[in-house]
Amino acid sequence: MNLQEAIKYLESHVNLEAMLYGRREAPTLERIEELCRLMGDPQLAYPVIHVTGTNGKGSTVRVATSLLNARGLSVGGYTSPDLERVNERIARDGEPIPDADLAEVLSALADLEDLMGAKPHRFDLLTAAAFRWFADEAVEAAVIEVGLGGTWDATNVVQPEVAVITNIELDHVEVLGPTRADIAADKAGIVKAGSILVLGETDPELAPIFSAAAERVGAEGVWRRGEDFEVVENSVAVGGRVISLRTPGAVYEDLFLPLHGAYQATNAACAVAAVEAFFGQPASEEVVAAGLAAVRCPGRLEVVGRQPLVVLDGAHNPAGARAAAAALDEEFSEAGGRILVVGLLKGRSPEEMLESLGARKAGRVIATAPATPRALPAEQVAAAARDMGLAVEVVDDVAAAVARAREVAEPTDLVLVSGSLYVVGAARSALVSESA
Repeated sequence: MNLQEAIKYLESHVNLEAMLYGRREAPTLERIEELCRLMGDPQLAYPVIHVTGTNGKGSTVRVATSLLNARGLSVGGYTSPDLERVNERIARDGEPIPDADLAEVLSALADLEDLMGAKPHRFDLLTAAAFRWFADEAVEAAVIEVGLGGTWDATNVVQPEVAVITNIELDHVEVLGPTRADIAADKAGIVKAGSILVLGETDPELAPIFSAAAERVGAEGVWRRGEDFEVVENSVAVGGRVISLRTPGAVYEDLFLPLHGAYQATNAACAVAAVEAFFGQPASEEVVAAGLAAVRCPGRLEVVGRQPLVVLDGAHNPAGARAAAAALDEEFSEAGGRILVVGLLKGRSPEEMLESLGARKAGRVIATAPATPRALPAEQVAAAARDMGLAVEVVDDVAAAVARAREVAEPTDLVLVSGSLYVVGAARSALVSESA
């Protein structure tokens, strides 16, 4: 198949990411296990760092990948969702899989599907494609991001050297459970025998869940943030943060992290600890400094325009939205007015998300909707903003909504595009194509 035919084949499968989570069938790993078995279990051909968490897992994957690259390793990276092209999900040393390789590996999976007992889902195929391509490329390590949850996620057929859990917040409760304890138990399912759990969540009420999971499977140990590793210093710098970190084996001082948001220091701490656990020894300060300085996280408090300042952030739940709002207050307080372009998915409370994003500080909210069946109608976002007494416009198309925000903004204003990575991806595509 050529790329167009391969993508058509991929899109012919059930796409759980485009469905309301409450419609899901009983969880199972049987499809991905069978697919991997037919390929010769390529996910076992290289050592793995497996990352889950409610927020921050994508950034943690990127930081860990950059740190492994700085150690001289060839590294496969698997993330989701994509912002602009599906190729982004499967990368080697930060570079997305080439079109020809993606077409080839999906063609191979199409041939194997005829031998399967059950039809795989779209995410199963993408995950299997990543595993197979990483093996073909003979990567020396892979950093794999969980799609949803942990225990029943298609990525959970790997046998990681290190499992990372960034944090636990209420999200996807229709699938993972109504409480943070339920969500923690599901995410703890990525911990395997012989692995080290790097735990970013510090809630003492959840600690027994992770300790019990680690003991049950025979994990090698648990490294806890605040006890075994931590952020020592974290301050604003031009273009990012200056941070100092402590791990079980070292202290790293005055490191430049070119990412916005105080929370990114915590993600970096998890990644540095994970890489130390992966090698069984700390990295040199030069390697850590080089790895952090090279990190890029598209769509995470990413500045994509000036005069007005345009910032993209894929915050998709209240905790992420509060973190984004805090970052704007801390790092972009010198901007003039603030305009929000907000689009949400169904299942989100527009009132809660707008409050969390600090919408009351904005001069205007432009409500929009991402191009997905799961999109919340823009008018519902607008109605919530009106109830808050805010000036509101409705522009259904994301690209047009961003264009409208830039049109009405003063040169000193800040435009924040947020609410969903689908919204951020559409905005980024429009802004990149405009500047190309």
